[in-house]
Amino acid sequence: MAKSHAPPRGVRMNLKSTPPALLPKRDHPGQSELTAGERLNELLREAGQAPLDAETSHRFEAYLSLIIRWNSRINLTSLRDVDDILTRHFVESIACSRALPAGISTLLDFGSGAGLPGIPVALCRPEIAVTLAESQGKKAVFLREAVRALGVSIRVHAGRAQAIRAGFDCVVLRAVDRMAEAVTAAARLTKPGGWLALMITSTQIAGLEEAAGADFSWSVPVPLPFSADRALALGTRQ
Repeated sequence: MAKSHAPPRGVRMNLKSTPPALLPKRDHPGQSELTAGERLNELLREAGQAPLDAETSHRFEAYLSLIIRWNSRINLTSLRDVDDILTRHFVESIACSRALPAGISTLLDFGSGAGLPGIPVALCRPEIAVTLAESQGKKAVFLREAVRALGVSIRVHAGRAQAIRAGFDCVVLRAVDRMAEAVTAAARLTKPGGWLALMITSTQIAGLEEAAGADFSWSVPVPLPFSADRALALGTRQ
C-alpha cells in the first residue's frame, strides 16, 4: 500500500482540459486554474446547490487525491478526468446526502466501491453514522485508507452487505452489480420506518421499486444534477 499523506491544500486542475459546457466564465483571461475544491463549489452552484465550507471542501480535495492515486492500481472508477469525477461522483453524491430526510442516524452504503455516496454523506451529514459495505478486498482496503486519511468516523464492512445482521435507518445503493437482487437484500436491512435510497436512472425506477417489495412507500424521485435521466428514489418502509 502506498504511504498515506496529509490532506493537501488543493489538488490543482487545468480548466482548459475540462468539457466546454462546464468551463466557467472568467473576468480575467489569465485566471485559468482552480483548486479542485474551488471547482467543486462552482459545479455545486451551477447545479443549484449550496457550496461547501472551507474545511469540507479541503476534505473532498483530499478524497479526490486518494481516488486518483489508487485508481492507477485498482479500478475504483472508469472516470479519469478530474471534472468528470467532480461532476458525476462528487456533486451527485453531495446532492444525494442533502436530499436524505432528517432524522437518519445510521446509514449503510450497500456495495460502496470507491466510497460513493457513503463518504460524501459522512462529510456532509456528520450526524449520520455511516457503514461502507464492500465485498472486493482491494476496494475495502482503499476505503479503510480513505477513512483514516480523511479523519471521518466511518465503519468499513469488508464483505457482502447481505451478511450484516444489523438494521439501518437508511440503506443507499448506487451503481451496484445485479441491482434488483441488491435492492431486495437492501430492503431487508432497512429498519421499519427507515429509508431505501436508490441512485438510478428513470427507466430503472419501476422495476427496482417492485424489487424492494410491498412494504415500501415511494416519494416522487428527486432529479440528480447534470443528468437528464438520473434520479434519487426514496422509499420508506412501513
